[in-house]
Amino acid sequence: MLKLGAHVSTAGGLYQAIENGTRLGARAVQFFGSSPRQWSVKFPSKTEIEAFQKHWKESEIAEVYLHASYLVNLASDNADLWFKSVDNLTAHLKIVEMLGANGLIFHVGSAKDGDNGRAVKKVAEGMRLALESVPGKAQLILENGAGGGTKIGSDPEEIGRILKLADSPRAKFCLDTAHIFESGIIKSYESDNIKKLLKEIDRHIGLENLVAMHINDSKSECDSHHDRHENLGVGKIGLEGFRNLASEKSLHNKAWMLEVPGFDDLGPDKDNLDILKSCFVI
Repeated sequence: MLKLGAHVSTAGGLYQAIENGTRLGARAVQFFGSSPRQWSVKFPSKTEIEAFQKHWKESEIAEVYLHASYLVNLASDNADLWFKSVDNLTAHLKIVEMLGANGLIFHVGSAKDGDNGRAVKKVAEGMRLALESVPGKAQLILENGAGGGTKIGSDPEEIGRILKLADSPRAKFCLDTAHIFESGIIKSYESDNIKKLLKEIDRHIGLENLVAMHINDSKSECDSHHDRHENLGVGKIGLEGFRNLASEKSLHNKAWMLEVPGFDDLGPDKDNLDILKSCFVI
């Protein structure tokens, strides 16, 4: 079965992620394990973990992912910021392992000094340290960015270099459909362009290492480098683009998760998920 879902709220307790995902009709969910805008991390209690696992076991949710803090920047040339980023990423990864979830998705960050070679090595080193500090099955999943300026990790070749240097079977990749469009890597979601993109991902990263996808339309033009998500079919990618993406059978075993604003501006909603489901002809 397809694993289609969304980023969901945990207001009222982590187990609410399962409840909210179920209300949407999701089979995959993503949420924040702790605040995405603070360096301090609150770990779940034993009672919270048990409640989460009980609700998950009783649900139809197949896969669960957490999203890391927005503050993390493993590409930074600032030593203090880099160490804080590694510590914070490690703490969020520990929450993933505590919950028994699939993995932690994180944004790579920026190399303010413009030295991409150094930044690639620092990102990989940070990933290695986090994974070594949290033994287990939890995956650490690098998400592609919208590119521009000194940002790292927008193209498959650079992402592939990072993952190879991280050198762990738990180091994986998440493809954001808006970011890859906004970065200019894919010009449009026509079938031929999608197939070329997937060949590039397979060549540099390995399709087997692509475990999750953020399914977002884009308010921004192609190659704009502006990270602005839009509801499905409303943005510059368009509904036909998502239908073409859904026709790629090699992606049917991935977790497809919405991060759209929602038609009521309250976040991913059932209407967007229903639109995504309608793109598949099974």
